[in-house]
Amino acid sequence: MNASDPDHRLDDIAVRDTRISDAIDEPMRAMILDILADEARTASEVHDCLADRGIDRTENTVRHHINELRDADLVDVVRFEEGRGGTTKYYHANTIVLSYSLPDSADPAIAEMIDAVEPQITDALATLTDEYEDSIEEIVAEMQPCEHCRTQKYETYVLLTVLRRAFVRAHREEITDR
Repeated sequence: MNASDPDHRLDDIAVRDTRISDAIDEPMRAMILDILADEARTASEVHDCLADRGIDRTENTVRHHINELRDADLVDVVRFEEGRGGTTKYYHANTIVLSYSLPDSADPAIAEMIDAVEPQITDALATLTDEYEDSIEEIVAEMQPCEHCRTQKYETYVLLTVLRRAFVRAHREEITDR
């Protein structure tokens, strides 16, 4: 059955950003992102938090994993403190990784929420594709789609990235306003 089959319906899109997934293939890195999501910490503090979770690694190993996350642009150095003959770096995650499964019992509630926001999403997609078509095409061209992949999938990825990041910004502002 192919996507154009009228009996087939696309219900969801799983997003796998290779830059992110390559960086978090090591399970400890996902834990480090989780630890750094709520507050800035030093490598030593992250090491202690991992130890509290039963992860026994050297501080140098933890520092290596933090640097891998930083190199993948998932963690930022947010503060430097001078002291004890050196500089201490504080790290904070700028990305969270969600790896959950919704229970089947959530389907009716999820469907109702989709129905509630679908008109706004339709309007947002129309705005993006109408007003930013050239930018989207430029980004897709830089992604170098292979000759066998449909360009539409790359456009979908760009649009989902915009919507995901807009969601994060809106959600962050909502939390701040509480």
